[in-house]
Amino acid sequence: MLDTPETGYRDSKTLLEKWHGRGRQLYAITPRFAVTSSEAQLEAAGALAAEYPDCHIQTHLSESHREIATVAERFPWSKDYTEVYERYGLVRGKALFGHCIHLSESERGRLGAAGASAVMCPTSNLFLGSGLFDLAALRATEPPPQIAIATDIGGGTSYSMLVTASEAYKVLALRGQKLPALAAFYMMTLGNARAMGLDDRVGSLAAGREADLVVLNTGATAAMEQRMARAQSLAEELFALMMMGDDRAVAATYVMGEQAYKKAD
Repeated sequence: MLDTPETGYRDSKTLLEKWHGRGRQLYAITPRFAVTSSEAQLEAAGALAAEYPDCHIQTHLSESHREIATVAERFPWSKDYTEVYERYGLVRGKALFGHCIHLSESERGRLGAAGASAVMCPTSNLFLGSGLFDLAALRATEPPPQIAIATDIGGGTSYSMLVTASEAYKVLALRGQKLPALAAFYMMTLGNARAMGLDDRVGSLAAGREADLVVLNTGATAAMEQRMARAQSLAEELFALMMMGDDRAVAATYVMGEQAYKKAD
């Protein structure tokens, strides 16, 4: 409540310079979103982004019709929500925009041309009744934005990426679109890594990558075990895991190749 653009810039820069690149830690420049930001605050965020182009940027974009209308009222010079962020240099590679439900064709194209990422947050969007993410429209954009999937736990309802993917499937089904299991697991792993510009470090089992791994048990519950007995392919097994799995399916986790968690027998 006592923050000013000047103190926000100074405090953020202090934290950035202390923690960004320290070990595996990365700093994200985070204007809350345009609705709660003044032009001076967005200008300060843009100054940080210009000074530190290797940092991520993350914020909200076009989550609900009310939000879009409020942005138009507060920034009457803008032709759309995306232009508010563009004006302050916040639409670029390593910029992640949560929600992106109600984008125009022009906005989708400009995100893609800038190398920015649209982040699907299905449990949050369903909980808040914000709308349905249009994956097909984003993929049809030329060039397409990077696309990621996230829990958005501030408004979402689960920490689990399996649950998140399950809800994403239902959101897309309501739009008449499909999310095959292999595509969903790609989004959760290498797809998210590419959206964050980290695919040279994480997201796949390629040689030289940082070995952050989750071991999943497809028969973690009695219902899952019964369903898996009828699975005829890897895609079918992964689909059942996506739809029925949760934290109980996590058998072990590894961080940089070292076991950090093992489920008790």
